[in-house]
Amino acid sequence: MPLVAHNALPTFERLRRDGMTVLSTTRAAHQTIRELHVGLLNMMPDAAIEATERQFYRLVGESNPIAQFYLHPFTLPTLPRGNKAQAHIAQFYESFDEIREKGLDALIITGANVSHPNLADEPFWQPLIEVIDWAWDNVTSTLCSCLATHAVMQFRHGQTRVKQPQKIWGVFEHRVTDPRHPLVGDVNTRFDVPHSRWNDISRAQFETAGVKVLAESAAAGVHLAVSTDGLRHVFFQGHPEYDTVSLLKEYKRDLLLAAAGKLDWPPFPQRYFDRRAQALLAEYGHRVKTGETLEFPESLLLPHLDNTWHDTAEAVVGNWIGCVYQVTHAERGLPFMPGVDPHNPLDLS
Repeated sequence: MPLVAHNALPTFERLRRDGMTVLSTTRAAHQTIRELHVGLLNMMPDAAIEATERQFYRLVGESNPIAQFYLHPFTLPTLPRGNKAQAHIAQFYESFDEIREKGLDALIITGANVSHPNLADEPFWQPLIEVIDWAWDNVTSTLCSCLATHAVMQFRHGQTRVKQPQKIWGVFEHRVTDPRHPLVGDVNTRFDVPHSRWNDISRAQFETAGVKVLAESAAAGVHLAVSTDGLRHVFFQGHPEYDTVSLLKEYKRDLLLAAAGKLDWPPFPQRYFDRRAQALLAEYGHRVKTGETLEFPESLLLPHLDNTWHDTAEAVVGNWIGCVYQVTHAERGLPFMPGVDPHNPLDLS
């Protein structure tokens, strides 16, 4: 079932314009389908905060026909914010105290920008740990994205991320390593996921922590893993929520910084730009390096971008929501969907 627009967050109207069904609270109240309340701890920097909302709201809203989804965005007060983002948060976001009082069925924690080699030195570390601790005891499942995965692995398992000699950047092929787990049920055995990170938690580190690896890439490492119990923590190292243009916008940002002498000239994200797009960017880069002032050719590049990951992302998030739904029903003694064994709602055998 669709998202429920229970506040005036602009993301809802943007998703409607994109063709997604979003219910008003009035319409939702007349349906008897079960509600699921999903928190979004959005730690992304100002430039990406609203795009990240849309990406995760879209994935959850498209994911599963079994519930109405109420999403509850919040952030951490120690994250630096400009005036525009502060106003957006003040108007549309909830506080962690409000989230804690009302409760959640599931939680998504996004990545964040960092400035210290050790995550424990970041100003957001202690507030983030407070959320992680609360969720472990009070939320059926927490989905950790990229930096959030690294933070939980360091905090709960003593496994610190390792800086890589080159940025893991692009669209990478992955394989399912345990097809029996319900999180990858009916997912292609080989699929793509975007990555954009300098740091990595290796398979050996996940396994040392007792975390089960469910999908990995020979080139990019582990993408999907799950805590020992099978659901309490779900770990992403990649970014399956990314829009088709997300890596293009990252490349544009880095390219413009390089043109201004603030960054080394960036390589192409792997398996993302086709030959025509690479030729356009090479010509643009050459002319900029020779002193020309040119507009970035984004409109010429867009027709050459493909999205090869969204269907799998939707399937995995749909499976995650389905698992949360079944477990919360078991805990609350509610009726199940047909075919679900109430004595074993999440079969992890």
